[in-house]
Amino acid sequence: MLIEATKNSRFSSTNIIVIESKNEKHGDLSTNIPLLLAKEVNRPPLEIAEEIISNLTADEFIHDIFLSPPGFINFIIADSYYQSLIKTIITNGSDHGRTETGSGKKANVEFVSANPTGPLTVGHGRNAVLGDTVANILEFHGYNVTREYYFNDAGRQMRLLGQSVEARYNELVQGSSDFPEDGYQGDYIVDIAKQIHDESGKELNSGDPIFRNTAEEAIFVDIKNALQSLGIHHNIFSNEKTFYESGEVDKVIDNLKNKGLIYEADNAVWFKTTDLGMERDRVLIKGTKEPTYRLPDIAYHLNKIDRDFDLIIDVLGADHVDTFPDVIAAIEALGYSTDHFKFLIHQFVTLLKNGQKVKMSTRKAEFVTLQELIEDLGTDVVRYFFIMRNMNSHLNFDLDLAADQSEKNPVFYLQYAHARICNIIKHGESVGVAKNTDFDPSLISSKYERDLLKCVDQFPEIMSSALKTLEPQSISNYLQEVATRFHKYYGECKVVTDDIPLSTARIGLICAVRNILSNGLHILGISAPERM
Repeated sequence: MLIEATKNSRFSSTNIIVIESKNEKHGDLSTNIPLLLAKEVNRPPLEIAEEIISNLTADEFIHDIFLSPPGFINFIIADSYYQSLIKTIITNGSDHGRTETGSGKKANVEFVSANPTGPLTVGHGRNAVLGDTVANILEFHGYNVTREYYFNDAGRQMRLLGQSVEARYNELVQGSSDFPEDGYQGDYIVDIAKQIHDESGKELNSGDPIFRNTAEEAIFVDIKNALQSLGIHHNIFSNEKTFYESGEVDKVIDNLKNKGLIYEADNAVWFKTTDLGMERDRVLIKGTKEPTYRLPDIAYHLNKIDRDFDLIIDVLGADHVDTFPDVIAAIEALGYSTDHFKFLIHQFVTLLKNGQKVKMSTRKAEFVTLQELIEDLGTDVVRYFFIMRNMNSHLNFDLDLAADQSEKNPVFYLQYAHARICNIIKHGESVGVAKNTDFDPSLISSKYERDLLKCVDQFPEIMSSALKTLEPQSISNYLQEVATRFHKYYGECKVVTDDIPLSTARIGLICAVRNILSNGLHILGISAPERM
C-alpha cells in the first residue's frame, strides 16, 4: 500500500522502512520515507508526506493515517486487525510463524566439535546450545538439518591424553610415575586409569594403545551424555582421521600446489595466502611433519560441499577467528563458491559467583564441567542462560541468578507466564468457561489487551529475522517482552468473571499468548510447563 502510494506520488519507492512507533501519539507504525526523499527531490518533508498520504487507499485494518513533524507518516491500526489475530494464532497452533523458506533445502550445522581429551566445559556449552538452537530455527523454516560433530582423535593432544592416563596407571601399580609435561590432569584421568587397572591388571606395557583408546571411549561417552542432558543429539560424528585415510588431505595439497599456492620453507609446507590478498602466509604442515588445523579443515569443508548442502554453518569459539578465513580462501582458490557458508563466532563464557569471577584453569583441570552445571541448575536454565546474550558478546554466566527459583530468574519468568495461563484456563473450565474458538473477538478492546496483541503480532517477524541473523537471543528477548506484557495484562484485567462472553473471549486471548510462548520456548529447546 505504501509502496504503491509512493510510486503514484512519482517518488522512488526503494528503501521504505516501517517501524513500530515508540510514542503512542505517533500511532502504531510510522515511516520516515518523506525525510529520506526530501534531499532527493529537494522538497519539504511535510509536503512530500501530504502527497503520499493523498495517494494512500483505504484499508479495513487501518484506522487512521496522519503526519507529524518533521516528516513522518503515522498509522493507527484498527482494533479489528489485532482482534482477528487471536483465532488465527489458535488455529495455526505450533505452525504459527512457520515458513517454507527452506523447503526442499538441506542445511548442515556443525557445532561443539570438541576433541575427546576431557569433559565438556561451560565454553563448550555455549557452543552446543547456540548450534542446536540455530538448527531448530532452520527446521522451523522448513530446512532439512544435519547436526554434525567433527573431531580429531590423533595428534599431539591425543598422545598426551594416553600418556597422562598411563602415568596415573603407573602410580596405581608402582606408587609413583613421571607425569608428562602439559599432560591432562583432573579426576577423570585418574578414574580412567583405575578402570584400566581393574579390567586389565598390572602387567600392561608402556605405550600400550589401551591407555589412549580407553580414555577416548570413556570421554566420548561423557561428552555424549552431557549433550543428551541438554536435549542435543548429533546426526553425524565426523573424524578428521578419515580425510587422511581417504587421501582427501593429500589431494588438497596437490590441488593447491597446482595453483601455485604451496611452497616449502623452514622445513614446513606453507599456504601462499598473500597471493589471495591476505596479510601473511600460513603453515599447513609444520616442520615436525604434523599438519596444522587448517589443512584437514579444508578437506573437511570440501567434503561438506560434496555432500550437496544448500547451507553450511560452523559454530565456532572466538579462538577460531584466525583460522576460518584461511579455510575459505583455500576453498575459493580451488574454484568453489562459499556463498552458502556461514561462520557463527561466539565469545567466551565467564562464571560469576557472588559477583566474583570463578577462576578456572583447563590445564590444571580446575573447571566446572557442563554436566555439573546441568545437574546443579537444570537443562532449561542452562540452555536459556547460554543464549540470553548476543553471541558476539562476552557472556557472564551468573550462577546466583541462574539458581534463583523466583521470577527474578528470566527462565522462570517466561515459564511462570506459560504456567499461569494454563492455570487460568483450567480455572475457567472449572466454572463453566470453556476454551473454544466460538467467541466474539471484538470484546477484546482494553488498552492492555491491545498492547499484548501488538506484541504477539510480532512473532512471525521475529522468527523471520532470526532466520536471517541466526541469532537466538532475538527470540529470548522477544519472549521476555511477551511475558512482561502478559503479566501486566493479568494484573489489570480479570480473565474469568461473571461475564461469560467476555471471559470466553479473554480465554481465547490467553490461549493465543500461550501458543506464542510455547512455540518460542520449543525453538529455544526449553520446556513450557503447565504448572510450577
